Amino acid sequence: MKIQLKNYFAVLGIAACTFTASAQKIQKYIDPTNMDLSVKPGDDFYRYASGNWIKNNPVPAKETRWGSFNELREFNAQAVKGLVEEAAADKNAKAGSVTKRVGDFYAAAMDSVTIEKLGYTPIKAELEKIKQINSLKGILDHTTYMRTNGIGGSFYGFGIGQDRKNVNKYMVNLSQGGTTLGDRDYYLNNDSRSVKIREAYNTYMVTLLKLIGNTDAVAQQKAKTIFAIEKQLAEAQMTRLEMRDPYKTYNKLTVSELNKLTPNINWNNTLTQLKVTGQDTVLVNSTSFFKTLDGLLTSTPVADWKTYLEWNVLKSAAGNLSSPFVKANFEFSQVQTGQKVQTPRWQTMSSLTDRTIGELLGQLYVAKYFKPEAKARMDVMIENLRKAFEIRIKGLEWMSDETKQKALAKLYAFTPKVGYTTKWRNYDGLEINRGTYLQNLINASKWAYNENIGQLGKPVDRERFGMTPPTVNASYSPTMNSITFPAGILQFPFFHPEADDAINYGGIGAVIGHEMSHGFDDSGSQYDKDGNLKNWWTAEDRTKFEARTKQLGEQFDSYTVLDTLHVNGKFTMGENIGDLGGLNAAYTAFKMTKQGQSNEKIDGFTPDQRFFLSWAQVWRGNILPETAAQLIKTDPHSPGPYRTIGAPVNMDAWYNAFDVKAGDKLYKKPEDRIRMW
Repeated sequence: MKIQLKNYFAVLGIAACTFTASAQKIQKYIDPTNMDLSVKPGDDFYRYASGNWIKNNPVPAKETRWGSFNELREFNAQAVKGLVEEAAADKNAKAGSVTKRVGDFYAAAMDSVTIEKLGYTPIKAELEKIKQINSLKGILDHTTYMRTNGIGGSFYGFGIGQDRKNVNKYMVNLSQGGTTLGDRDYYLNNDSRSVKIREAYNTYMVTLLKLIGNTDAVAQQKAKTIFAIEKQLAEAQMTRLEMRDPYKTYNKLTVSELNKLTPNINWNNTLTQLKVTGQDTVLVNSTSFFKTLDGLLTSTPVADWKTYLEWNVLKSAAGNLSSPFVKANFEFSQVQTGQKVQTPRWQTMSSLTDRTIGELLGQLYVAKYFKPEAKARMDVMIENLRKAFEIRIKGLEWMSDETKQKALAKLYAFTPKVGYTTKWRNYDGLEINRGTYLQNLINASKWAYNENIGQLGKPVDRERFGMTPPTVNASYSPTMNSITFPAGILQFPFFHPEADDAINYGGIGAVIGHEMSHGFDDSGSQYDKDGNLKNWWTAEDRTKFEARTKQLGEQFDSYTVLDTLHVNGKFTMGENIGDLGGLNAAYTAFKMTKQGQSNEKIDGFTPDQRFFLSWAQVWRGNILPETAAQLIKTDPHSPGPYRTIGAPVNMDAWYNAFDVKAGDKLYKKPEDRIRMW
């Protein structure tokens, strides 16, 4: 999601989805029929708040999990469907117009008759080019050709991003990569789940390789070759936990130094082929990975590298070819996620339209669905959360005045982005043809590559949103020191213009606070107010902060997700701090409101109870065991049940709201409650 955005953005942790701003029928913002009132909130707050909803909402066959966000997605996906279908049917749309281009992209994606007829013809020419390679130089040259022509990357990650120690400058960023499975551990571990995924991966490779004309014996041998290469690359990769250290992943090398590190790659030539000129230094996130890759280049036969490149072309296209390829792609995904049936094509393709040309689709979306009053209220809430955060920072008993002043300076410097971008990208030069689906994707990938490269030498664009308007999510960027809330998240259960303050502050207010807290989590706190990777803490304060993060990590380590699988407290640390800091800040802001200072009940619940129940209903959901196991490895967010309770059990206000006492299962002594931001 290009330079991997996960290295630069901390997101709320919801699958991207779309919504319609026409009001949902909401009978009650807190509906007791969704709760399990037979459970004491102090014993199981998750079940108390959402037990009946969980019981009555199993995961549908076409989904891998089902919760508040998925309900919103299902209900609101119809909005984007309507936009793209309307655009595709508009025979009067002018050539080059937003409507015409969105309509042509979606129509091509939905033209399954043409796609079936073509089979794998759209990639035949690319596979043929690989067959002609006869040297290591040819292999290396072809990897740059593939990358610059929208056919897929291989070996390593590449893109243009900010220099994290000089954020006003764009630089070449090189990162570890070259593998297919979701995590390095799936190549290396021998637990039953990892073995099962490896077996499914082998089946997937063999199936695709046979579909392009290889015999079973040849396909089996090629699959072994591909896996052997990828396993060696996986062994060289840092773990996801190691990747959370922004200093460990910051290695600035001159091109000359990089050439010495990897003597088998002439980076002067490679960068020129990648359309990069005038750059004498690069950022490398893992020097050990590139050193290993360099050794593999000569220890692996050219014929094997050709097979590896063939696989990179094939796997990149498989989900967008004819049905036998799509079926194999889904069956491999099924083993990893447990999803029962394929997502309907219209939903897949409307989502793909948003991911590929989202700022064209976004213009249609905003014109029809965005409500300016939602942005106006969000602007007020953001400033209220900023005030609340200021109050809380000033009141920290563990932090010195010296560090507090710098923390406040960073808070004041936060740039909020709400709704949608003020500078639309119109994808000038991107060719979209109604009859060439896969070529449209290749063209879009090539366009995105050139746009990314084109940033070199230009001022850093601090107005870029990073997410499309229909997205239901939120993010914090440490290098931009910005918090972003696309239009899609400004909807119930996060936000409703007619809801009482307890609902909105327990929902979107906590989200705002969550993103602000990312600026002060274990990773984000290492960036200063301008976004530079630079220490602004006293050593003593940092030690005190890390003692608190250790406590929080231990709390989440104790949560069991599935069988013997536990939450990884260190891997999920940033998001857990985001929740703890965010909910505390939202509560402080809520107490500034008229409702927050009253005791007037609504539907039988006090203002404070409604605040915490609003938070809880955001995280309710069911998940397939396969997906739960996968996300423990790959997702830095804790599962919904533990996000529901993880922050409240450290807040005195929650204990008071629900009369939680010693002896209750979730009870923590006041002195054991973790107080961070």
